[in-house]
Amino acid sequence: MFYSIKGTVVHLEDGMAAVECGGVAYACSTTANTLGKLALGEQAALYTHLNVREDAVELFGFATREELDCFRKLVGVTGVGPKAALAVLSAFTPEQLGFFIATGDSKGITRAQGVGPKLAQRMVLELKDKLTSYPAGGIKSHGGADFTGNGVPGGEALEALLALGYAPAEAALALRGLQDGLTTQEKIRQALKTLSD
Repeated sequence: MFYSIKGTVVHLEDGMAAVECGGVAYACSTTANTLGKLALGEQAALYTHLNVREDAVELFGFATREELDCFRKLVGVTGVGPKAALAVLSAFTPEQLGFFIATGDSKGITRAQGVGPKLAQRMVLELKDKLTSYPAGGIKSHGGADFTGNGVPGGEALEALLALGYAPAEAALALRGLQDGLTTQEKIRQALKTLSD
């Protein structure tokens, strides 16, 4: 029904942004990632999803179409409601979630608030063929040897992080984008710093 809204941000709070458009302020439930891109009193455009239930009508707003699309796919998973979908997209960007799904890393998804192991496994199972539009950086399997291509480094640094108990997608994300020419030890040190932040 509503594709997007554009107006002035008049209120921000945890999990919600209100955008005034044409004299009406629309309260949009949203993610921490979207909230981080908004500023009180500034102009904003949010892509929206209207959820109608017997007891409530809720409007959800997202800073990007990718986040909206990912939200819609998440609520399509059995047992995943809007609250859980917002929690997942507050913890991860669509690309990061794509990494977890591509690698079958359900453990990584449980870092989102309120998402247990069974629900995370269901997300991986039901979304493995639906999140292909989000770049998974060439990740093909759980093994370290396959974590190569498109800017995702493999090799000894990745194997070391996996040996330390980090999940494959988590380790690959931490190593992604490091400067060329770093030694394996420097890569591991910088990745561990990223993982501890």
